[in-house]
Amino acid sequence: MAKKEDGGQGAPSRLGRGLAALIGDVDTEKSALDRARGQRRVPIEFLRPNPRNPRKRFGDEDLADLAASIREKGIVQPILVRATPEDADRFEIIAGERRWRAAQRAGLHEVPVVVHKVGDREALEIAIIENVQRADLNPLEEAEGYQRLIDEFAYTQAELGDVIGKSRSHVANTLRLLKLPNPVQDMIADGSLSAGHARTLVTHDDPENLAREIIESGLNVREAEALMKRPEKTAHESAGAPDKDADTRAIEKRLSDALGLAVDLRHKSSGAGELRIRYKTLEQLDGVIERLVDK
Repeated sequence: MAKKEDGGQGAPSRLGRGLAALIGDVDTEKSALDRARGQRRVPIEFLRPNPRNPRKRFGDEDLADLAASIREKGIVQPILVRATPEDADRFEIIAGERRWRAAQRAGLHEVPVVVHKVGDREALEIAIIENVQRADLNPLEEAEGYQRLIDEFAYTQAELGDVIGKSRSHVANTLRLLKLPNPVQDMIADGSLSAGHARTLVTHDDPENLAREIIESGLNVREAEALMKRPEKTAHESAGAPDKDADTRAIEKRLSDALGLAVDLRHKSSGAGELRIRYKTLEQLDGVIERLVDK
């Protein structure tokens, strides 16, 4: 499939060259001088976020720390922008939205920018590359950014890997995360579940409940992979607990589905038993109490 053109820009195989210098990751005298020549200061209110920015989450604590640093040292690296179509004196952020947000918190009236004439495709590429290289994206945001380049600009996975400096297999494995159900994607986005853990769940029949077991049991990726090979067992059984019959596992699953939490049911030979409900926050505990106590 032929790649869509965007303002006469070249093919992606040529685009990647020089992008490292563009976003400030090549610290040479020449690149520093080039940036200095193109740098200017503009009122902070003249900038607006890029709706295509793959990064959607900006942690409050992270922004507070950066704002404190900006108050003391200023913005060390200029924000990359492009002029808006309706007003050449106002700009859309290509890369550096986190710095812009923190600068507002720090009370800055002006910010340093470097203006570039780029189209939608290259602006999205630069945003993804900058965030990936700085590890600013969570795995799900990275996957969504890759998918947008594929959907809107007809990239193959190999071409995308060349542009962002990653292997085709990395691109493919990252994109697989988008096949997971929304609750599991939420666990990835909030950091509860790593990309390595999540990739083991893609082909599982019940990825949501297995994800909860992995989190609640604190399994590493290798243990999660081992659990995948034995889907009839729970995480606690894989860790050395005795086997459970099908009826017990069915009851555990019903309770887990109802509560949204991992459940461990143990029968004793005397007919007595023990039911454990594992929670991580007081809010989860409150939810259990609301279900068990009459109002």
